[in-house]
Amino acid sequence: MTETDWSRTALLLVDLQNDFIHPDGAYARGGASAAEIAALPDRLAPLADAMRAAGGWIVSTQFTLVPGKGGLPFISPHLKALRPFLTQGDFAPGSFGQDLVDILKPADLAVEKVAYSAFYMSRLEWVLNRAGIRDLMIAGIVTNGGVASTARDAHVRDFHVTILSDGCAAFSPAVHEENLAGLRSVGRQITCAEALAEIGAAR
Repeated sequence: MTETDWSRTALLLVDLQNDFIHPDGAYARGGASAAEIAALPDRLAPLADAMRAAGGWIVSTQFTLVPGKGGLPFISPHLKALRPFLTQGDFAPGSFGQDLVDILKPADLAVEKVAYSAFYMSRLEWVLNRAGIRDLMIAGIVTNGGVASTARDAHVRDFHVTILSDGCAAFSPAVHEENLAGLRSVGRQITCAEALAEIGAAR
């Protein structure tokens, strides 16, 4: 970004949570993992540190399974069919599993989400506006789910969208690449290394 006001810029981390990524998380227990996803936290950590040093924001979206009566979570039928291993306690509010992975902490803002898009029925737009954030560097999982939906919703809300092409991933590299191609009309795409260089040049 040329002449970026980093105080109005956020690294938006989509669903980089323990239950998705940590070896003790729900997805690991259910056998749902991918090397490309597991590699993301280490790749993004230097960028998060640089963003903090430049005065930017770290915003974490955290997928949440809201508990109902008796603590049983509300799970959408499509998700239950896709991930039948999900159970009580997974992605629960305030739990280890729902939390941002340690290497990317701390987040300046954290927003619970209940669907693919972090804007759907959440306070994300409200807190971004209150913080004066207009530029979003989007990273996280999965490219074809939370990343794509959140990026598109940010775009229609007139946020300036940058997608970190190697800062997001899917369970299939082919699906990842196909969805990046479909998102080129939504915002620009750069690598984490290119984003680091932009922050360094600005400082």
